[in-house]
Amino acid sequence: SDLQKQEERGELLQPLIFVLLVLCSVLLYFKVSLMDPGFVKSEEEAGNSEEQSMVIPQVPSNIKMRRCGYCMVKQPMRARHCQLCQHCVRRYDHHCPWIENCVGEKNHPLFIAYLSVQLVVLLWGGHAAWSGLYFEQSWDWLRHNIFLLMSFLLIVIFTIVVLLLLISHLYLISYNTTTWEFMSHHRISYLRRSELENPFDQGVILNLWRFFC
Repeated sequence: SDLQKQEERGELLQPLIFVLLVLCSVLLYFKVSLMDPGFVKSEEEAGNSEEQSMVIPQVPSNIKMRRCGYCMVKQPMRARHCQLCQHCVRRYDHHCPWIENCVGEKNHPLFIAYLSVQLVVLLWGGHAAWSGLYFEQSWDWLRHNIFLLMSFLLIVIFTIVVLLLLISHLYLISYNTTTWEFMSHHRISYLRRSELENPFDQGVILNLWRFFC
């Protein structure tokens, strides 16, 4: 049959891989959006747990750990209170409207994985949409291909957005800084008072290794 011939030629493998990538993208989306991004626990909840003590960076002697004015927890370095989530988030990067959740210490690596898979899906979908277009200068052609053309243009827009977002995040990760620290460097006490421009930078390779591994 035609289906067996397509399977023998490997033509069914590509659609299967594409569907698996889409499924992986959806699962990553829900994982990143629903998981704890690294909420700072109160002293009663955290106690002296090993997990809490490991994730709080050492505070220089000239900088005091301050108490958050909103949720009243001791705010570790690189943490910030998110008005939308109503929590302080460790290694706060930003609140992402796409996932309706903060991007912080716990879900930032998965957020990068989600963007990467999403970019592959968009590029693949854009290629499939482009391959189905053949251009003719006639209203009849436009009427029959308007939805495919609009889909292709929409995919191009989303691809550019995701690509720029992924590149910017990888750049910041390579220097061990966050979006919040990069945008508000002059307002953050531990950065403003530091002799170094970025006291957390340990070199590109080590920064990437510690982030992903």
